[in-house]
This record gives sequence, C-alpha cells and structure tokens, in this order.
Amino acid sequence: MGEGIRSENLLYLTDEQLRQGIEAMYFAYRGFTADPDRILESMAYGRAHHRAIHFINRAPGTTVTNLLAILGVTKQSLNRVLRTLIEDGLVESRVGTSDRRERNLYLTETGVALENRLSDSQRNRMRSAFRDAGPEAVAGFRRVLESMMDGELRRQYLSLRETGQ
Repeated sequence: MGEGIRSENLLYLTDEQLRQGIEAMYFAYRGFTADPDRILESMAYGRAHHRAIHFINRAPGTTVTNLLAILGVTKQSLNRVLRTLIEDGLVESRVGTSDRRERNLYLTETGVALENRLSDSQRNRMRSAFRDAGPEAVAGFRRVLESMMDGELRRQYLSLRETGQ
C-alpha cells in the first residue's frame, strides 16, 4: 500500500488497495518461507514438519493433543509428520508423567539445531523489516495480523504469547 495513505483514510480502502495488500502478503510469505523451504527440501520435509518443530521448540513437553489444536491439522496428518521426525532423530516422544496415555514431545539436540537453522533466516528477515518499518509500524502490523485471526485462533495465539510458548 502506498506511503501516501494516512491512518484516517485506512477505513476507506478501495478494492484495488486491498488487492495490493493481499498481493503484498503473498509475496512477503514467499520470501519469509524461501530459506526454510530450501533447507526442508534438501531433507525431503515440508512446511508441516517446520511448523511441528517450531511449536515443539516453543513448548518442550507439549502433548500431541495440544500440537493438534495449535496446528489445526488432522491426527493422521500430524502422526505422519511426527513419525518421520521421530525416526530421523529430531523429536523425542515420552510417556506422560501424569497420564501415561499422553505423549510429550521434545526436540532432540539435532532437532534444536534444525529449528535454529530454519528460524534464523526468518528472524533475521523479520528483524530487518521491523527495523526498517519502525516501532509504530510493527505495532500496527501485529494489530492487523491479530485482527485477521478468527476468534478462537486469536485466543490461542494470545495464550501462546502470554505463556511464552
């Protein structure tokens, strides 16, 4: 969207301005995922593997049930991803301490190293963009993203932020 748009005019965006915003999100997402995608491709993994690794790293010991809720995927899909990550020595599944039916998930040292490789470029890209945009734009960007989330997803996201997971 153009720099000439002042905040009081944002409530009256044209369809063309909204299309430009949508396209900017698509291209930004391509850039944001490009480096991790190259690493994942070399290992025959996809973005689902990256998301699982990311959230297991954020909340070591998380349960499969919790990961299912966060990722919004089917149990079958997540099990396929987890099976690969466990077989390849990136994730460890331990029996729950309070409920033996639960499986708690942890990254191995190798898994942590991969998560760092995948996320370093994304953190660098975000850091650079946030630095260029400035603190007001960063706060506005976060508000826009949060406003785009459906109610339950927003609650999950805010809960993760509050707990540091």
